[in-house]
Amino acid sequence: MQRLASGLSTLGTRVRAHLQSTLNAGLAIGAALGGVALAVDTPLAYLTVLGVDAASFLLAAVLLRGLPVVRPAPRAGGGAPALAVLSDRPYAVITLLNAILLLYMPLLSLIIPLWITQRTEAPGWVVAVLLILNTLSVVMFQVRIARGVTDLRSATSFVRYSGLAMFVSCAVFALSGVGTSPWQVAVVLVLAAGMQVIGEMMQAAGSWEISFGLAPAGRQGQYQGFFGTGTAVARMLGPLVLTTLIIGWGAPGWLLLGGLFVAAASAMGPAVRWAERSAEPVDGDGGRPRCRMLQPTLTSPVEE
Repeated sequence: MQRLASGLSTLGTRVRAHLQSTLNAGLAIGAALGGVALAVDTPLAYLTVLGVDAASFLLAAVLLRGLPVVRPAPRAGGGAPALAVLSDRPYAVITLLNAILLLYMPLLSLIIPLWITQRTEAPGWVVAVLLILNTLSVVMFQVRIARGVTDLRSATSFVRYSGLAMFVSCAVFALSGVGTSPWQVAVVLVLAAGMQVIGEMMQAAGSWEISFGLAPAGRQGQYQGFFGTGTAVARMLGPLVLTTLIIGWGAPGWLLLGGLFVAAASAMGPAVRWAERSAEPVDGDGGRPRCRMLQPTLTSPVEE
């Protein structure tokens, strides 16, 4: 049964990888359509793009209606609180560590464009190049990278390596501020962005497996919802923190951020082991067996 639970968790990770790849493909298409509208620069062009966007939502609604209805899993452990995730301290720590690693999100969308335009000699269009590089990399490689995550052990390894990749990326971004040749700086920025997207994809694959694997089957909804708050926290606090670090402090700020990534990624392994120990079943409701709670709801094995 443990193999079965591990297989289901890995399946969830691979599904998320496909969704992430598809999402970035949609972003690329949307950006291309927006670019065409900006190039044409007529009211009809803008209205056409908005109309296509509205039609895409209708199409998505039609596709979603075709999905099968999934019955909610029976509540496990009658004495357990309705929002058990709020008292799950190991999972809360893991969510916090993941939120720190998710600071790459405002880094890519806000801080790097500001850094390029204010602190480097690179031309402004390099911002678009880095965004395209990130988007296409995720489309092409996220699913492949996620295949390397098969259990919690490999997931924590991927997260740890992602912290190192992000540290290298931050160090290379710091170097871009001292170059004088626009083309030389542009090359450095591309290298830094390449390392950043590698770290991003490894962190995503590892964190998905951890979030699924450590959540009880009967409470996946609340656990995934709680884990997802890390994204909101990173997007809310990230711009303020990163603007101070990067734009205000320059190269030392980049190195400090890289060190923060390494620290959070390195702490993920001990936090996951803590969560596994706390999930060992005991008499009564004190234990929270996570993957084993999948047993009553499954009827067929998952192939490895």
